Amino acid sequence: MRVVYTKGPGTSYDIAVHRETGPRLAPRGGPGGHPYLPHDLVHFVVEAVAGIRLGVYGRLAAGDNGLFWPADPAERTKAMRRRKTKPHKPTPQASADMGRSEELAGIAVPVWELRRGFTTSLPAYVPAELPPVVEEIVAQLDAYADRWHALPVGGSLELEW
Repeated sequence: MRVVYTKGPGTSYDIAVHRETGPRLAPRGGPGGHPYLPHDLVHFVVEAVAGIRLGVYGRLAAGDNGLFWPADPAERTKAMRRRKTKPHKPTPQASADMGRSEELAGIAVPVWELRRGFTTSLPAYVPAELPPVVEEIVAQLDAYADRWHALPVGGSLELEW
């Protein structure tokens, strides 16, 4: 699966997912908020490095639409009907994986910001003893941060899942 993050003005961005399984998905806007680390890129890195199989990206690769809608209007209508009549209930493992993704992202970003000098202290919820995988996540965030920040509006960063 190929994931393309396209930089918008300010801290906005779009994300497009090109996959082999499931309907073709329409791009969507990301939540923005950080000039160096788009929220969805952070989750990509966290899930890839930590081996989270049923987080956002693993589920998309397996054919789940997640927060996306099918690009085909007929498929979109079917998906909307399914969501209304059969709300998606994630498996316990998928819920645990999503929770782990959120937890690690919430720890890794402040650690990265501290090391880069964007802040002078860590939030109280960041544990004194970091989970070992956080070091690798922070290193990967560092590898992508300057590349993202240097992109012009309309420039893209493309990753393979």
